[in-house]
Amino acid sequence: MSRERFDELRGRLAEIADLVKTVALLGWDQQVMMPPRGAEIRAEQLATVGRIAHEKFISPEIGKLIDDLRGWGEEQDYDSLEASLVRVAARDWEKASKVPPDLRAEISRSAALANPVWVEARKNNDFDSFLPVLRKNLDLRKRYIDCFEIEDEPYDIVLDDYERGMRTKEVRRIFDYLKEHQSPLVKEVAAQGENGPREHEFPIEQQKVFELEVAHAFGFTDDAWRLDPTVHPFASGTGITDIRITTRYFTDHLGGLFGTMHEFGHGLYERQIDPALDRTPLARGVSLGMHESQSRMWENLVGRSLPFWRHFFPRLQALYPDTLGGYDVDRWYREVNVVEPSLIRVEADEATYNLHIILRFELEQAMLADEFPLEQLPDEWNSRMWDYLGITVPDDTQGVLQDVHWSGGSIGYFPTYALGNLISAQIWERVVADLPDLYDSFEQGEFAPLRDWLRENLHRLGRKYTPGETLERVVGTSQIDPEPYVRYLREKLAAIYGIPATVA
Repeated sequence: MSRERFDELRGRLAEIADLVKTVALLGWDQQVMMPPRGAEIRAEQLATVGRIAHEKFISPEIGKLIDDLRGWGEEQDYDSLEASLVRVAARDWEKASKVPPDLRAEISRSAALANPVWVEARKNNDFDSFLPVLRKNLDLRKRYIDCFEIEDEPYDIVLDDYERGMRTKEVRRIFDYLKEHQSPLVKEVAAQGENGPREHEFPIEQQKVFELEVAHAFGFTDDAWRLDPTVHPFASGTGITDIRITTRYFTDHLGGLFGTMHEFGHGLYERQIDPALDRTPLARGVSLGMHESQSRMWENLVGRSLPFWRHFFPRLQALYPDTLGGYDVDRWYREVNVVEPSLIRVEADEATYNLHIILRFELEQAMLADEFPLEQLPDEWNSRMWDYLGITVPDDTQGVLQDVHWSGGSIGYFPTYALGNLISAQIWERVVADLPDLYDSFEQGEFAPLRDWLRENLHRLGRKYTPGETLERVVGTSQIDPEPYVRYLREKLAAIYGIPATVA
């Protein structure tokens, strides 16, 4: 009887997974293909499908199935699909059931309506036009938090949506460590003199050719992936065999290339999940911090490495002979690893990126606590940019309006970007220990050894375990440790800029 009940639960969850992926497809289309005037009807469609998925999931029937199967699931092997599905579904149901379907629908509707407003506000440097939808999204997020019993801090509720089990005080402790160790590192590099990138011209058509060549070398295939331009790059898809990544292009630098490698990392995580988990709640990355570890790994630990460029620089130089004709690979490697405080998060270098995240983390907590009128958000943003990065923000387009997240109500998301950086370094230490010839393979344009290692040790697991359990299975500890990332940065920058490799 328990097996029959389990099969019934899995069948119901498969239908809900289909609805959730339909929401993802509608969202992808909204940002990539949909004509602007489709925004209002798309908002209703997203709200409707999201509400139906939520209602079906929190139904008494699902709750009863989960309750009936708890004991049976505990009797199964902990690593089995059966045990994993029951315990993960139980935890998801317990949190989701506290949220009224009408509120869930309104959150989806508001996010869909806010996105085109943000696009126009960003384009026109017009924070005032974005303020009403931002205020509504923030109010909805507060109503969402009110659905739960707060044990410590309100921010814990939204942080848990993206990084299960993580607490605000733990993130704050980690970020304090980063502020203590990364800020001095940035100053040490700055003391070496002018490190800014050169002015270049990179016509977009050649960029598209080169990016696809890199993506295909990494593991992008035309039968299961697609790559499209958008305003703010993201990764999405409808399943393990339908991976959709996006990018954007610039004519004066190759930031789009690194964005594409970043989104590839997200896509590969979803692509390499065990097919047996498809159409279940287990068939996605375990957390956004772990997801970000994969995107930052491919963007930085691979894509900004010297072995990578020893292979690919001759091809890039051939595509841009006038721009890069006087370069050698070492000069180009130094340039793509320049350390210089900058305005835009997604274009920030490895040494300053986490400071962008800390700024947003602190602002989100202040917004939820009503520490300042929302009209003052640009001033608060600009003040922190000066405090952390020593940069004067010239306009809101390059400041408070640069990220898409708040238009979607995604408060609690930003910390996972920095956590992902830290996790990437923890995983990387294990990867290079297991694959001592890894960098040699990069020089040969071979990335299958890394791809296969990640599939076997991380990707295939999907969401079977908690983020801490997953990290422990990969690196031997359940704790996110900032020290390996700081060590990686210092050793890399020491080789480039001649600063000490260790701190006395």
